[in-house]
Amino acid sequence: MAGIFKAPGGFAMTPHKVSVCILLQVYAPPSAQVSVPFPFASVSQHNSLGLFLLALTKSCEDILEPKLDELITQLREIGSVLNHWLSDHLTSRLSSLSSPDDLFNFFTDLRGILGGPDSSVVDDDQTILDPNSNLGMYIRRCLLSFGLLSFEGVCHLLTNLGIYCKEALSSSRPYESRQFDDSSNDREGLLDYENMDLEDFVYEKVTEEIEERKRANERVPFHNHAPKALTGLVEDFEVSAGAKLRHSYKPGEVGQFAYSPSCAMKGVDPSAGVFLRTNLQIQGYLLEQADEIEKNGSSFPLNAFESILKQIQKLAPELHRVHFLRYLNSLYHDDYPAALENLHRYFDYSAGTEGFDFVPPSSSGCNSFGRYEIALLCLGMMHFHFGHPRQALEVLTEAVQVSQQHSDDTCLAYTLAAICNLLSEVGISGTSGILGTSYSPGTHIGTSLSIQQQLLVLLRRSLKRAESLKLKRLVASNHVAMAKFDLTHVQMPTLSFGPKASMKLKTCPITVCKELRLSSYLISEFSSENSTMIIDGAFSTAWLKNFQKSTSPSVFSQDNELGSKSDALHFCAQRSSIPGSVLQLLGSSYLVRATAWEMYGSAPLAQINALVYATCFADSSSSADAALAYTKLVQHLAVFKGYREAFAAFKIAEEMFMSVSKSRILILKLQLLHERALHWGHLKLAHQLCDELGVLASSVTGVDEELKTEASLRRARTLLAAKQFSQAAAVAHSLFCMCHKLNKQVENAMILLLLAEIHKRSGNAVLGIPCALASLSFCQSFNLDLLKASATLTLVELWLSLGSNHAKRASTLVHRSLPMILGHGGLELRARAFIAEAKCYLSDTSFSVFEDSQVVLDPLSQAAEELQYLEYHELAAEAFYLMAIVFDALGQLEHREEAATSFRKHMVALENPQEQEDPLSSML
Repeated sequence: MAGIFKAPGGFAMTPHKVSVCILLQVYAPPSAQVSVPFPFASVSQHNSLGLFLLALTKSCEDILEPKLDELITQLREIGSVLNHWLSDHLTSRLSSLSSPDDLFNFFTDLRGILGGPDSSVVDDDQTILDPNSNLGMYIRRCLLSFGLLSFEGVCHLLTNLGIYCKEALSSSRPYESRQFDDSSNDREGLLDYENMDLEDFVYEKVTEEIEERKRANERVPFHNHAPKALTGLVEDFEVSAGAKLRHSYKPGEVGQFAYSPSCAMKGVDPSAGVFLRTNLQIQGYLLEQADEIEKNGSSFPLNAFESILKQIQKLAPELHRVHFLRYLNSLYHDDYPAALENLHRYFDYSAGTEGFDFVPPSSSGCNSFGRYEIALLCLGMMHFHFGHPRQALEVLTEAVQVSQQHSDDTCLAYTLAAICNLLSEVGISGTSGILGTSYSPGTHIGTSLSIQQQLLVLLRRSLKRAESLKLKRLVASNHVAMAKFDLTHVQMPTLSFGPKASMKLKTCPITVCKELRLSSYLISEFSSENSTMIIDGAFSTAWLKNFQKSTSPSVFSQDNELGSKSDALHFCAQRSSIPGSVLQLLGSSYLVRATAWEMYGSAPLAQINALVYATCFADSSSSADAALAYTKLVQHLAVFKGYREAFAAFKIAEEMFMSVSKSRILILKLQLLHERALHWGHLKLAHQLCDELGVLASSVTGVDEELKTEASLRRARTLLAAKQFSQAAAVAHSLFCMCHKLNKQVENAMILLLLAEIHKRSGNAVLGIPCALASLSFCQSFNLDLLKASATLTLVELWLSLGSNHAKRASTLVHRSLPMILGHGGLELRARAFIAEAKCYLSDTSFSVFEDSQVVLDPLSQAAEELQYLEYHELAAEAFYLMAIVFDALGQLEHREEAATSFRKHMVALENPQEQEDPLSSML
């Protein structure tokens, strides 16, 4: 064995803790009146022992406690001058504890090293431990634990002390010549254990327990193979401060307090500090891997990590978090049966009491029955992940009821937030029979509410509950959710009766910005909600390993005084990093900002927020969110710089993210190829891309509605480009009905604009004008300024198609929208505006091209230049056609021929699309 296995439970006295208390008495003797007590020769020697003891006391929750010979080995590693004295003192002091009275006297003397209420009036040279310090708290816990022991428990502690000393003697015998060659006193001190004057029943108990442990080692694989197996299992992981583990390919470094004899076979020096991983380190490793799974999703290695988890589960079955990690691994790899099985196993074994940072419920009776409400919450989120919205809503509703029955306010707050997320992300047209419970918002108000009104009520209640419970992260998340809701919904009064105050049926951008600022402000106060389960222990054990690696055997010598001080300074200066969940919340607020500015029409601000996210939060965020940020940046390049720049940036983004099913990067690739195919006139390729985009969406109603809407919109545009007007109108009308049913008003604005374009192309301008006006109405209600400018251009073209009598009205509309278009519009929108402006002048009967031809030629030239970057053949051909007409009217035949040649070139390319060399075509 590499250490003494400690049964899980509370803080209990063990022989190792007694040894640490003896060393604490050496560090702070009660009768010392000097700054450097005996036997230390300098302050640096005294401080070095204190730092070592600090790490030992902070690692008291380890699975394996070191044996006596291992503790002596560690003392030898950190001291050369005093190592013999410390070892002799420790062994002789342990040998003197031969009766229960000796233990009582020892712990009575131990109280003397703690400072009392008047500890502030002691001499400056006197060493007294602060009762509230780490060392003082450790001693107080030891005193309390010993004080709670019965006489039988004290005798059992004596029995363990005998085993503790005898095992140290038997394990050190073969190595006496090497381990104890400097002093014969060590050997004599160890031999004293053979003649310890214990009671007869104590000797009998020692013999029985030694034999029992030998038999147990033969039976239980964990005790017999744990050092070797765990060494091979976690030898490539290194713990750092803040419970974050970094990969380190140093096979010799395993843990802190359990030396593995098997490492000697690998050529590792036993005195080099090779130990097993501790309980806190394994917990920290599992926490880090959980973050990595949620961050990387399906790109996380499935089988390799599954084998590691199976080994940990076999070696340490009491670590129930392993089941939860296996659940996450299966969840993000879309293995529904395995995810469901591992989730059930986790809650069967742990009852939901391990691995969650929730505040304990106020009801004490809840813990005796486990945390069933948390299990329901996880099950509901699993159904939501796999695209089962109805089942998810049913399970989450049951979780609300159980949380109320158990008075688990924290779980109730998280469950309400999960329901809000479900209702906002999934298209559900009604919740009758599901939310019709005692907690349903409609039952409290006395009337049935729409999904959006129920969502608003639940968001407000979830926010209020999170604020009352001081759940900072949940408060910040709810503020982000409120910003998303305010971005796409006009808040209607929830009461259908009584007086109603006058209100504008518009969204409020100020409210959205306010919610986002509140989320960032509250995230800065996350420290009051931090979990201390892992950080403290991993911090101490990580420092101890670095301490042992960085210090030589002469730490206590005078020559290494500067090095000791620097190590102590490094130890005190380490701080835990900001939790990843906090960074993810802060980053999500920037993504919402970018989306909001896209909708509001401010391209520069949208790009800035996406750049901030990609620069500051990409490393700590999930791969899906990071891919979304890069998608926004690539789309911005495609709109404002053309496809060449976009394709170059896309290659970089694709190298960073795997193109798996339904990933943002794969969808972006299909979108770019579809846009370019439409601009080229390659309709066959465009149809194929629409089909591939539609296949990515789930067939379940309400799931992947955003992707389904995108695919339907592009299919209608493809049919429009093919001049199949009736089919395009049918697809657009069906899509409008679906979005209206799901209350997706922003999408309705785009669909109405597409219907107006279809009617314009088909020659039915009279039918197209109402659609364009309706789209403008939606844009005004939701502050969609850039989309409003695009709808205005479509309305201008519709008026112009009705005849020259409407040229003045069309010209007024164009000039009204030009500031927005020229300031924030992309290449295509700007080109459309320039062409529309030229057509207004040419359609006006009062305008003479001979008097001011540049008013027409300048915008047409600008439009033709910008369309070259997009390779938009149809629109470019229209611009060159108008230029040729103007040059012909002016009699400039040479310029007319140039414009006509360019027109013919684009028309030929449009009618006979060639598969030019495309950096993305090979990836289809």
